Amino acid sequence: MPDQSGEVDFALAAFREDGDWQLQDIASPAFDSVESLSHALRRLPGDAGAVGMVAVDEDFFLLVRVEGSSTRVLLSDVTAADEWELAQSAIDFLGLPPPEDDDVEVPAGDLDLLADLGLHAVEMGALLDDVELYPDEVLSDIAGRLGFGKLFDDTVGLTSA
Repeated sequence: MPDQSGEVDFALAAFREDGDWQLQDIASPAFDSVESLSHALRRLPGDAGAVGMVAVDEDFFLLVRVEGSSTRVLLSDVTAADEWELAQSAIDFLGLPPPEDDDVEVPAGDLDLLADLGLHAVEMGALLDDVELYPDEVLSDIAGRLGFGKLFDDTVGLTSA
């Protein structure tokens, strides 16, 4: 697969420092794979680890959460692994088989990776089920529910409603 870093809409790290949410850009090649992303996230300060939020080509998003030595992953669409190295790295990390041609767009990974921050698996599943939303809109909703929606929207250039 060719270098696809130009197709990344944004790659951000979110973490709380002294109780306040901070956002920081993640530069390539740190967002090229789950492993490089988790390595970059571990370098950040954070009261509860850090969350990597990567949106790719208005097609899918990847959440990576690191806390200590733990790495948890949520990929919004397994079929993205057919076209995108980053999505394939998530499938590999999760130990899942490659998507089949007839697979539907379903998430893979840990729907509960943000539960301790206030977004539980049921709510995450409901967000992922809304096929009308683009990845940046879902991530904006997630950021809002975690308490840094305006900061997120300002950073990625979304207009708040």
